[in-house]
Amino acid sequence: MKKNIKGLKIAVLFSFILFIISLCFVACTNYFSGKSRIELDMDTIEFVQFEEPKEGDTIATIKTTLGDIKAVLYPQYSPNAVQNFIELAESGYYDNTYVFHSEKGIYTAMGSPLKDGTLPDDYDESRELVEMELNQNLWPFRGAICSMTTTVKRSFWDFLKGKATYYCGSRFCVLNSIEFTDEVKEEIYTYSSDTKIPDAFVEHGGIPNFSQQITVIGQTYEGFDVIDKLTNLEVQPSDDDTSKIPVDDVMILSVEIGKYTETESGE
Repeated sequence: MKKNIKGLKIAVLFSFILFIISLCFVACTNYFSGKSRIELDMDTIEFVQFEEPKEGDTIATIKTTLGDIKAVLYPQYSPNAVQNFIELAESGYYDNTYVFHSEKGIYTAMGSPLKDGTLPDDYDESRELVEMELNQNLWPFRGAICSMTTTVKRSFWDFLKGKATYYCGSRFCVLNSIEFTDEVKEEIYTYSSDTKIPDAFVEHGGIPNFSQQITVIGQTYEGFDVIDKLTNLEVQPSDDDTSKIPVDDVMILSVEIGKYTETESGE
C-alpha cells in the first residue's frame, strides 16, 4: 500500500513537471515568434519622417546647452505619448533637466530632473504609464524622437501567450545611427524579401534593432549637428553600470511647442 501511494506521488509529480515544461515551451515559442508587435502592410507603409514639415504641423524646439533641435511631432500616430510630452513641455517640466545618457554615435537620452536619469521620489508616476504606441509609418530613423520605455506589465497568462503591455513616459531619446557595415547590411536584408525598410535605414541611418519596439513621437528636421554633439560626449558609467552619464553637465534649457510655418528653414 505504501509503495502504491509513493508511486502515485511520483507519477503526479512527474506529470506536474511535464506540464510546467510544456507551458514554458509554449511561452518561449510565443516569445521568440512574436518579434513584431504589430502587423505590417508593406504596400501601404509611408515613411512620413522623410517628408518636409507642413504649414501648421505641431513642432517642438528642444533647446539644449549644445544647441537646438527642431522636430515635427506626430499626434496622429502616437496621440497619448505626444500629449504627455506636450503637457510636460508646456508646464516647464523639461526646463533645466539633464541629458543623462550618451551612447557614442548612436543615441542620447534626456529629460530627467536628476543627472543619473532617475526620477524624484515625489514625481507623478502616472506620467510614466503611457501605453506604448506603435505605427507602421514611424521608424527609428536618424533624428527620431522617441519616448523611452519605462515598464512592462503582464499577467501569468499573458506571459504564456507571449503578450505584454509596455509603457513609456517623460524621458525621451534622440536617435543618431549605427554604422551600416557590409555585415550589418547583410543581416538586415535577411529579415524580409521586401527591401523597402532595409533600403530606408541604409539610406537615412537609424537603429534597426529599435524597430516597432519603441514609441516614436517626432522627427528632427533641423539640428542634426546638435545630435552629433549629444551622441559623442565624454561619459562615465552610472553606479549600477546601466547608463553612460555625461561627465560635464549637459542640460535641456527648455522645450517649446509651436506650429510650423513656411518661414522655418530646415537642413
